[in-house]
Amino acid sequence: QLFSSVEFGRRWLLLHEGVAPNRFYWSMMGSGREPDLVHLEAKTVDGHAQYITCKMQNCSEATRSKPFPGYIDHNSLIVQDDYVFVQLTSGGRPHYYVSYRRNAFAQMKLPKYSLPKDMHVISTDENQVFAAVQEWNQNDTYNLYISDTRGVYFTLALENVKSSQGLEGNVMIDLYEVAGIKGMFLANKKSDNQVKTFITYNKGRDWSLLQAPDTDLRGNPVHCLLPYCSLHLHLKVSENPYTSGNIASRDTAPSIIVASGNIGTELSDNDISMFVSSDAGNTWRQIFEEEHSVLYLDQGGVLVAMKHTSLPIRHLWLSFDEGRSWSKYSFTSLPLFVDGVLGEPGEETLIMTVFGHFSHRSEWQLVKVDYKSIFDRRCAEEDYRPWQLHSQGEACIMGAKRIYRKRKSEKKCMQGKYAGAMTSEPCVCTEADFDCDYGYERHSNGQCLPAFWYNPSSLSKDCSLGQSYLNSTGYRKVVSNNCTDGVRERYTAKPQQCPGKAPQGLRIITSDGKLTAEQGHNVTFLVQLEEGDLLRSLIQVDFGDGITVSYANLSSTEDGIKHIYQNVGIFRVTVLVENSLGSDNAVLYLHVTCPLEYVHLSLPFVTTKNKEVNATAVLWPSQVGTLTYVWWFGNNTEPLITLEGSIAFTFSVEGMNTITVQVSAGNTILQDTKTIAVYEQFQSLRLSFSPNLDDYNPDIPEWRRDISRVVKRALVEVSNVHNLCISSKHILVAVLPGLPTSAELFILPYQDATGENKRAAADLEQISETLIQKLNQNLVHFELKPGVRILVHAAHLTAAPLVDLTPSHSGSAMLMLLSVVFVGLAVFVIYKFKRKIPGLNIYAQMQNEKDQEMVSPVSQRESIPNVPQRELMSPEQLVDEKLEVQPIG
Repeated sequence: QLFSSVEFGRRWLLLHEGVAPNRFYWSMMGSGREPDLVHLEAKTVDGHAQYITCKMQNCSEATRSKPFPGYIDHNSLIVQDDYVFVQLTSGGRPHYYVSYRRNAFAQMKLPKYSLPKDMHVISTDENQVFAAVQEWNQNDTYNLYISDTRGVYFTLALENVKSSQGLEGNVMIDLYEVAGIKGMFLANKKSDNQVKTFITYNKGRDWSLLQAPDTDLRGNPVHCLLPYCSLHLHLKVSENPYTSGNIASRDTAPSIIVASGNIGTELSDNDISMFVSSDAGNTWRQIFEEEHSVLYLDQGGVLVAMKHTSLPIRHLWLSFDEGRSWSKYSFTSLPLFVDGVLGEPGEETLIMTVFGHFSHRSEWQLVKVDYKSIFDRRCAEEDYRPWQLHSQGEACIMGAKRIYRKRKSEKKCMQGKYAGAMTSEPCVCTEADFDCDYGYERHSNGQCLPAFWYNPSSLSKDCSLGQSYLNSTGYRKVVSNNCTDGVRERYTAKPQQCPGKAPQGLRIITSDGKLTAEQGHNVTFLVQLEEGDLLRSLIQVDFGDGITVSYANLSSTEDGIKHIYQNVGIFRVTVLVENSLGSDNAVLYLHVTCPLEYVHLSLPFVTTKNKEVNATAVLWPSQVGTLTYVWWFGNNTEPLITLEGSIAFTFSVEGMNTITVQVSAGNTILQDTKTIAVYEQFQSLRLSFSPNLDDYNPDIPEWRRDISRVVKRALVEVSNVHNLCISSKHILVAVLPGLPTSAELFILPYQDATGENKRAAADLEQISETLIQKLNQNLVHFELKPGVRILVHAAHLTAAPLVDLTPSHSGSAMLMLLSVVFVGLAVFVIYKFKRKIPGLNIYAQMQNEKDQEMVSPVSQRESIPNVPQRELMSPEQLVDEKLEVQPIG
């Protein structure tokens, strides 16, 4: 929850719930922004993330704005200076969007095949974005990219910058922006498994290695020749304000850089020393052989160094000449375990505070050190000298000659407010002031030429005949570069009249990049054109459901074309763009679905060994769109995948077998599992019940399963009373759907653990006859509820092995066949007149568990509720089926 207070914390107002930690921004001052506007990333009810803005005094639903259309990735909102960044992943790839000065969002354009995995915004100073991008083939390094003013088009500044994991799992890029000098960065680049430190003075346009000191701390010469040997620095900055990191610089001391590092072929964690540069990184001096914390006082006029050690200390070092010489001072009478050092606010201060403890058991001690007494006067004008910023002798940096005022090293006076004054004079533009434009790459001869994937003519795609656009020369001036004249005209993009072009490269996509949509919900289509006269093109969109719309020009479709599909299915969406010079078309196949809520597997309870059985997946709702069915049979580890909801199969092994079907609809997967008994032969008996049972029959699967279990228990109990010794494994009871309530009783040749049949075929007939006798004697009953007794009756006996056991067809068999034909025709006629014979036994629908309102999407005939499969067969099919259900004898 995010709260705000306008009464200094006395009362708090709830702004929003579900706000992402550290993803809220307030009082982002600058041109065109409101001081009381809050930017936040909030979680929606369905778990998505959204970028929201609102006033701090009122953040109700009615006053909230959503500057970015649609959802964003979690923990991706960044508001920094004039820029707002969000991330949206689609198709497995992250896409990055930027808003400059709170205008509409645009997708950030990196080189086409950078394929970023991760991105970090390093700097947004001076109306430009410096970003670190981890590309598809990088693991522990990032590439540095620099943008145009709007933060949209990025070009490569430096490859393979080293990265590491912070203490909290955050990514740390080995890049340091030097304070006080715009455009100056230090970076550790990894090449051939070696990490080396590079420096740039022009925002990544040019990089060079650091020149090592000429001598070491003792004055001995250092033999280190570029590019084989150089100075390498650790660039980690401390997040703790009470401790210093590996490197430090200050805005009020623009030429002074203090850092830890080593001299050699690569950066190392061994033999670390401290180095200082007082000319903005051109030359370096070794100041300590061990790591120290360095504090800037008096705007860099005084440097205070304190040794990094776990032992107690009582001395520190001071330098009044930018680190050229150091004096040892005592700051406490007793050695102190130093925990941190803090300077007073303002770089002109001469007061510092050291805090620590005298022993591991003592409380914290604060030691305040004031160096004012060291100086007897403030600096005057004659105490300063001019110093010109340069890069290895080149005075023109970022298109200007900048001259700073520095205190003379021999003068010992307090600077106060006079330090840091600067004058600047523009330089004449040269090729060095221009970087390669987006889509161009610098070659060995220094020229910027188009990359293999870039088509320069695409720059004119967003304009119409009669308008003009900026035609790139392949170069763009480094942002914040102040050079004038010279080659500026030659390298600056030229206005050019838009050519009339036929439409080319037409695409139609959905706003979220998906090819699925939900029935009854808005779908937003985006029409994109690589080339063509946009304002003079006619656009026609056919949604594939009988609805077509037309637009006079592409600009009217910038916010997307919205459409709602009322039916499910696969729709062919076509778009046609044409003008006087030609036309282009594109097609998108959209799968419109509705949520799948329920899956029921329909199949017989019992079947005969090696006999083909049909299984059907019944869905609710029946029409949900494109589906995939995954079938699992018994103990098979490999599933069968189909696009149809029905399947035929056989079982070659007797016993109980399971069948599972999984139905995939979009992001939803539902499944149902059923058990089927498989035997060589069995007996079947239709059961009926007292009419009063119908009053309590809700006709749902759960009720039928419970009644089946009760009837089975009653049959086992009555058999045991009369010494039949029928096990519950011998019988199976299935209550059938519909009214009047009826059930099917199966008498099975149960097998024990040894695989031997407990009952032979003759035993099954004897059990059937006995059970019929007991049923006819009203001995099988159960109590549904107090006072409600239900009798179970034998309705119709069809005990059979379900296979033709005769070795060959005989005359009697043919006679029986003809008889069956007539019987089948009679059944068919009866069905046509919608009359039913009580007790008619249908094996193909032994387990029709689907509810009356359910409809199978596989076959139209299955949409008829409560109609057994037998009644939907042709007379010829009925004759064939009747031949298989002839009882023995």
